[in-house]
Amino acid sequence: MKKILLALIGLTTIVSISYAQSYDPSGRQMTPSQKMEKYFNPITTAVPFLMIAPDARSAGMGDIGSCSSADVNSQHHNPSKYVFSKSKFGISFSYSPWLTSLSKQLGISLAYLSTYWKITEMDAIAFSLRYFHLGTIDFTDEYGQVYASPSPNEFAIDFTYARKLTDVFSMALTPRFIYSNITASYDMYSSSGKAGLAGAADLSLCYEQDFRTKGMENSTVRLGVNISNMGNKMTYSSNASPDARDFLPANLKIGLSYTMDFDGYNSLSIMGEMNKLLVPTPPKWGRDTVTNERYIIAGKNNKVSSAQGIFQSFYDAPNGFREELYEIAWSYGLEYAYNNLLFVRTGGFFESKYKGNRKYLTFGAGLHYNIFQIDVSYLFSVSDQHHPLEHTLRFTLSFDLKSFKKDEIRKQDKPQGRLDRL
Repeated sequence: MKKILLALIGLTTIVSISYAQSYDPSGRQMTPSQKMEKYFNPITTAVPFLMIAPDARSAGMGDIGSCSSADVNSQHHNPSKYVFSKSKFGISFSYSPWLTSLSKQLGISLAYLSTYWKITEMDAIAFSLRYFHLGTIDFTDEYGQVYASPSPNEFAIDFTYARKLTDVFSMALTPRFIYSNITASYDMYSSSGKAGLAGAADLSLCYEQDFRTKGMENSTVRLGVNISNMGNKMTYSSNASPDARDFLPANLKIGLSYTMDFDGYNSLSIMGEMNKLLVPTPPKWGRDTVTNERYIIAGKNNKVSSAQGIFQSFYDAPNGFREELYEIAWSYGLEYAYNNLLFVRTGGFFESKYKGNRKYLTFGAGLHYNIFQIDVSYLFSVSDQHHPLEHTLRFTLSFDLKSFKKDEIRKQDKPQGRLDRL
């Protein structure tokens, strides 16, 4: 218990440091406008839809999923959790209207299908399909006349193999194919538009340990790590140079959770998670007054390969280590479960205003009956500016089997202790 408390205190300390007051080299306190001018430097990537938490359970807990208990949608957050599932097979469908605060007429939405099969106690496989529909977009010419109204879309297909290396530690590898047709293959700016294609992979790890605690039926600690979307750079133009290609949203996710089972009916999970894009930070540029050529004032050249970009992302921020800390997004989540039947969730996600300013709180609920579970979540922004994610809803319907035998399925209706539940 002391180790868990120390870890949570350390996590809180790091968050405090990363958002501490900034000072200039002379030691003078900087005004908000000076800080914004100095540190505002967001990182952009291709196919950002890969970073959206698609399921309602994690969305209700501040988008946390790397360290929560295994469920059908672990494919997105941390596929190595599948081998710790007490169920044999599951399938889930999630749907979310997107950016409804901007315009409900846009018709933007995210759909997600996920399934897994636990082959043995040591092995599991999983599959998912993510589809992002961008609604109808009007393309106009230089005179403002609409010449096309296509419906761009993106999707990703991936497959996972997860394996237990010990009784408490697992690993998973997830190859992924990505298709992005946001230009609808129209010519743009004298370049031949085309759909973007890419291949990527995730590497994930999970540690899960049960132990006894005084006054509780059982306690569980989980540590999850997921390095996602490591792959080739993407372009939407058939004649783009290598330097003009965009990075995929490679991301490092680390989460820690502690679950307390008070008795056979009530449990509470406390979770914390950090996310950092493994993408080079844009440098600060200047321009030579004689040659009119651009040169780097601070930071490093971000026109590098995907592999080099992953390593460079840890030390290339123009403003040094403090800016690197600003690039870490933090989230927390709570989940209360009653008899594995009713779930209540809440959480928060916080990103520096210099790197995107996503700050929101989430709430969620779930109902599990027999082999079916339905989850819903709601998001509202707490940023100091209007945010397009405001009022986002997500819905998930899951079908989960503990066994393919009917007599085993019936047992799910009976009250059980934590060690016998999912």
